[in-house]
Amino acid sequence: MNKPLAGIKIIDLTHMLSGPYCSMILADLGAETIKVEPLKGEGTRKLLASDPENSLNGIGAYFLTLNRNKKSVCIDLKNSEGLALFYELVKEVDVVINNFGAGVPTRLKIDYEHLKEVNPRIITCSITGFGSSGPKYKRPAFDQVAQATGGGMSITGSDAENQVRAGIPIGDLGGGMFAVMGIQSALIERATSGIGQDVDVSMLDCQISLLNYMATMHFLSGKDPYPIGNSHFVHVPYDTFKTSDGYIVIAVITDNFWQNLKPVVQIAEFDNPELDGQPGRWTHREMIGRKLNEVLSTNTSAFWIEQLEQARIPCAPVNKFSQALNDEQVLHRDMVVELTHPDGSKTKGPGNPIKLSRSNHQSFDACPSLGQHTEDVLVNLLGKNKEEIDALRAAGVVA
Repeated sequence: MNKPLAGIKIIDLTHMLSGPYCSMILADLGAETIKVEPLKGEGTRKLLASDPENSLNGIGAYFLTLNRNKKSVCIDLKNSEGLALFYELVKEVDVVINNFGAGVPTRLKIDYEHLKEVNPRIITCSITGFGSSGPKYKRPAFDQVAQATGGGMSITGSDAENQVRAGIPIGDLGGGMFAVMGIQSALIERATSGIGQDVDVSMLDCQISLLNYMATMHFLSGKDPYPIGNSHFVHVPYDTFKTSDGYIVIAVITDNFWQNLKPVVQIAEFDNPELDGQPGRWTHREMIGRKLNEVLSTNTSAFWIEQLEQARIPCAPVNKFSQALNDEQVLHRDMVVELTHPDGSKTKGPGNPIKLSRSNHQSFDACPSLGQHTEDVLVNLLGKNKEEIDALRAAGVVA
């Protein structure tokens, strides 16, 4: 099996979204990912599990998607024997990931300072709302808290009085993505140093990073940006426009695109030479938007997309999920894949966006049933025999 992270072993202690998304990406890339759960399972197992529209045979969409390609081992980490068993696993793996609240890993004795004594090569990663230090680091946080605190929510929406969060949970997902980068960086560094380290990922830090050039603009101007809907603060026309059966976006960012647009829409007012440069278009942006909506609403999205693409003007339909997940480009890129229930029944979900030219084998094993791999991991990774495992079960250490 030709996957780039084959041979890397990970213990996944995560729950909900940011942590499981991180470990899902690593598992998709071939890391052997062992999900260590409490004896009754981590909480996300129950999320949507009884929702008839958003579950498959008792497993909700969250768990079904985020835990593919993983193994499940149940260990009671609050039991001294369970902690000792966990340390045995740590000796055999490369990475331990958690997204517990700040301070919880230290209290459970599973933080980097404890685990490096067990395995000096171990890499730990903690994904938290606010990091591992600072005046507010112990505050609880979920996706919307990160979005709001990080500033991005203040520029999302139609106007300054109607700020909204991003529809995609970018606070959680951003934390997971940056954690993947941090873990892979630590693995590369360890190949030289021979020792592990802790990867400290703050969801707030990630949101600040994603402000990128707009943060620099703020420091240069001293001004707070505000929501402007789907329009742009420089380019015109750059917005969402209504067609007879939906919406499309047009992104004219150069004067050449503007010249290409004029014969497509055939609006007399656009022949004004003043509009041939960005400053003139910006001055008359309301008129340009109004006229485009008038003309584009006379035909379908498909009609206009075809005309605009022929003129090589950046454009796209505003797709519903049903359209995006059936787009021929998306399907060609294997971005819709089968997700399997432990009982063999199937549904579909998003694929792995990381495509490699040589080590690009992709497969998506079923999310695990609770404790499905406990015995397998204890036997094959730790060399435990049946009597030892039975004793651990009898003592309530594993399930």
